[in-house]
Amino acid sequence: RAHWLAQDTIVWDVEYSPDNTYTFHYTETGEPLVLDQDGVSGNPLTLTYVPEGLSEELAARYPHLADYTVFRLPARAGALRIALKGQVAVAASAGGELIDATGLQIAGVLDDLYPYDGPLGVTYEDGVPVLRVWAPTAQRVRLVLFDDANPETPGDETIMRVDPDTGVWTLAGEPEWDRKYYLYEVRVFAPSTGAVETNLVTDPYSVSLSINSGRSQIVNLDDADLKPEGWGEGELPPLEAPEDIVIYELHIRDFSIYDDSVPADMRGTYGAFAAGNGATHLAGLAEAGVTHLHLLPSFDIATIDEAAAARVEPDPAALAALPPDSQEQQALIGETRDLDGFNWGYDPLHYNVPEGSYSTDPDGVARILEYRQMVQALNGMGLRVVADVVYNHTNASGQNDNSVLDRIVPGYYHRLSAAGRVETSTCCQNTATEHAMMRKLMVDSVRLWAEQYGVNAFRFDLMGHHMKDDMLAVRAALDEIAP
Repeated sequence: RAHWLAQDTIVWDVEYSPDNTYTFHYTETGEPLVLDQDGVSGNPLTLTYVPEGLSEELAARYPHLADYTVFRLPARAGALRIALKGQVAVAASAGGELIDATGLQIAGVLDDLYPYDGPLGVTYEDGVPVLRVWAPTAQRVRLVLFDDANPETPGDETIMRVDPDTGVWTLAGEPEWDRKYYLYEVRVFAPSTGAVETNLVTDPYSVSLSINSGRSQIVNLDDADLKPEGWGEGELPPLEAPEDIVIYELHIRDFSIYDDSVPADMRGTYGAFAAGNGATHLAGLAEAGVTHLHLLPSFDIATIDEAAAARVEPDPAALAALPPDSQEQQALIGETRDLDGFNWGYDPLHYNVPEGSYSTDPDGVARILEYRQMVQALNGMGLRVVADVVYNHTNASGQNDNSVLDRIVPGYYHRLSAAGRVETSTCCQNTATEHAMMRKLMVDSVRLWAEQYGVNAFRFDLMGHHMKDDMLAVRAALDEIAP
């Protein structure tokens, strides 16, 4: 119920009394604190009451906390960085007796102590892959490198080094690591369990994945074999004003899953946009004045089984045989509801990787090439591509297997309630793009889709859950990209 907003500032929804003593608690070992009849364990630092309240800068940044009681932490930056490696709390006592205590929300102080605006994920520097992950609260991060995507293949562990000023863990690899797979092993305190956890987790900045997102892959998106012939050379028809835009929306799988004019192995995939009656129809729409094709979400989706052989699709012939006013269609679909490949896609797992179930081979780089081929085919018809993007929530948080961000920096990437629980007004686990590194992830992701995949426009799901400044940051980033 308290917020650590800057290295010297804590706010707490508590009524201040000069008769009480207020303390901040942490451990130097990173182990969890203990609350018992003797109070809160750990090293205590005495907090000083700030009667004038929040500074003008912090009040502007956190207007919803402006009425909270403000306390000043003693200037011990080294101790505070150590504190963030474990559990932290504040306590109030009167006459030596504990009267209140609560954990701290730490997003503000992480933004204050660990600003970073450089590359994350995999970058190639002089032909060598360099891996970076922002994890300022981690006690240790190791890279686990795998020769292939086979989940039975063991990995080799290498300790990564952290920059104490940015919280970024870095490892320069070897040229032969190209196209190998990896995970991060992150040892970190997790508020959701109240314990120090060792998480084996994919890279939030992944650009390629093994099937069903089991492992991240080291890939250079500029490799020639990942670009179709003539990639980036075409020109689109001129568009003089926004009022000239005519948008057609569709779903990648539904576009062709039952289209007999498309080769069987390409139905429901990116490749169907260059073959079959559907592609011919889209070309006709472009000639008739349609300018933009809006694709429902096509990033890595958490709840579609990417293994085609494991999916069970409803029988199209059985559906077609039913009269249009029948209720039997719904019953028939219900039998395979969680087994088929249908999913609107508003269920993000990795923001920077094309969804694998829409690829002919979801294990590795094929989806990269095929997504680009789809964009190229649509551009060739004269259609601009609109990507539906979902940065307002993730599929999961905490220690869930589908939680990526929160298993690397627990308690940071999601918007929390006044009681410290993840908000779910989006239907799922709300993200907090008002926090610097979640905003950076969104901005970096949009830039990647525009630069690397030729996406021409973006439709933001639940844009009202982002701050206005977040959207202005996205707009500014896109303005920097050459037309």
